Amino acid sequence: MPTSADAGTEHPSSQSNFEELFQNAPCGYVVTSAEWVISAANATFATMTGRPAGELIGRSLVELLTTGSRLFHETRHVPVLLLQGRADEVALSIQLADGTTLPTLVNSVVIPGDDGEPAEIRMAVFDSTGRRDYERDLLAARRAAESSESRVRVLQQASSAFTLADTEELLTEALVATVRDAFTATHASVLLLDAQGNLQLIAGTNPLEELVTLGAATPGTEAIRLGRTATISNPDEADELVPGLGEILRSARLEAAIATPLLDKGVPTGVVVCHFGRQRPFDDGSIELFETLARQSSHVLARIRLQDQLAELALHDQLTGLANRKLLEERLDQTLAAVIRKQRAVAILFLDLDGFKVVNDECGHAVGDSVLQQVSERLRDVVRAADTIGRYGGDEFVIICDDTDEAAATAIADRIRVAVREPLTGVPESCPISASVGIALLGPTTNPAISSDNVLQLADAAMYTSKNAGKDRVTTVSV
Repeated sequence: MPTSADAGTEHPSSQSNFEELFQNAPCGYVVTSAEWVISAANATFATMTGRPAGELIGRSLVELLTTGSRLFHETRHVPVLLLQGRADEVALSIQLADGTTLPTLVNSVVIPGDDGEPAEIRMAVFDSTGRRDYERDLLAARRAAESSESRVRVLQQASSAFTLADTEELLTEALVATVRDAFTATHASVLLLDAQGNLQLIAGTNPLEELVTLGAATPGTEAIRLGRTATISNPDEADELVPGLGEILRSARLEAAIATPLLDKGVPTGVVVCHFGRQRPFDDGSIELFETLARQSSHVLARIRLQDQLAELALHDQLTGLANRKLLEERLDQTLAAVIRKQRAVAILFLDLDGFKVVNDECGHAVGDSVLQQVSERLRDVVRAADTIGRYGGDEFVIICDDTDEAAATAIADRIRVAVREPLTGVPESCPISASVGIALLGPTTNPAISSDNVLQLADAAMYTSKNAGKDRVTTVSV
């Protein structure tokens, strides 16, 4: 049985167990004076710092801290500790023996002396590397989520803007506005390929437009040549893409660019380009967003062009490519309104091909179609660029000549007759073709109530007068 004296005596094994627990605890334990001189440190803390425990004793704890942590220790850690008597989860970085840095979290408590003043500081030091990595990963994930949300928002807004666009002009302007805002670009532009394969600036601003016109290498032209996105983060990368391109960018006060082709079934139709006045890295997410916007707009551009082609077909004769009867009537309605409003002269020419029926009957419809095509081309050559030429039906043609008096209309009709009389490919000399022309003249005295049908009927009647008078003639009537 232990005596009462034994009760006040600490057992040697308990002291040994406590020492082992102190030395091998899962965190570092440090005891310092009120002046932060280390008086005790366990083996775990010594291992953390990469220094023997004996070297730590008598050393200032502050000397072990990195420069930034020393400042934080003095301005935040010490004031809180002295004011509250303890400080929890204070982030301090320790300079290790090998020169590397260890991030830690420190819990500190003040132990007062008999006089009530701080006698020593006891600290538990935890390695926060894992937590720091976790927080870094969490921050990266949060930023990635925010970036993804931002990209989705850009795509949703772009989709709405692109869907509302019903012309190439509106679409390209929407695309320029979208990429300029999404990438905070200094310049954004859309260039489309014309019928000759040349890039033309359609929307936005492109400081290298003149070089594009001259056929020089630019980010946009390189994207077209490569058939893929071209990214330039700095002028050195530009030189890697095309030698000398970096200097071109610098001369335009540019540092970076991104360009991607607009494609229709894999064939380039143009390019969208962003230029930046500062160096700019492009990660996979940025490139993917840029390409997605280009792809969306390409689909809409193809739809708009298809609709325009269908509209063109609906208003033009498929054999000759001239305006059809519907378009002629629309143009004539517009012309009549202008005549009345502006009080100016207009001539409507109605012509019929003499001898066409014989060609059709004797040479076949294929030759007849060829005759109509050849005559159409000749009409385009002899009338003025502003005049509207249309195939009214069969071998009948109508020409609307705005701002034209009788003398000018007669001159145009005579040129037409001369052009039609020229030999036609595939037509034998025994089947001559000529043109009988009727002209309806409109002017300030024209009845405002007259309709386009009335005008066409009068021009048609004048044409038949020419035909009945011997063909290959011109007859004029004033309306």
